Amino acid sequence: MEIPLRAALINWLASDPALTGELNAIVEEAPLRTSLPWLAISASASADWSSKTHRGREVRVALELHCRGDQPAAAADLVSAIEQRVEALPMTQPEFSVVTIQFLRARAEQRGESLRAILLEYRFRLLAD
Repeated sequence: MEIPLRAALINWLASDPALTGELNAIVEEAPLRTSLPWLAISASASADWSSKTHRGREVRVALELHCRGDQPAAAADLVSAIEQRVEALPMTQPEFSVVTIQFLRARAEQRGESLRAILLEYRFRLLAD
């Protein structure tokens, strides 16, 4: 269920006109030749979350936003829009159902010459259909 979740999440984020208007790419891996800003899944991991009657997974997904900005709040509005969109992922998907979506943590770092990287980590609890 981890791979279908990654695909569903990327498709969901990329279908938002507000995000696609702000980002040059919304992809599963860091793009090779895309100008900033862009958003990618930097990592994911899954563990069993099954019950007696259903197969389930707990999937942790880390999204990484790369952008420019000298001020700490440079990408605050964009990060907020990404968070809102992730948390609005439809619960019913073709191969699974989302039971819960929980924000876990964020990390932001300045990488020199006004480059910023912001990591957003979420936990998704899924049941197979």
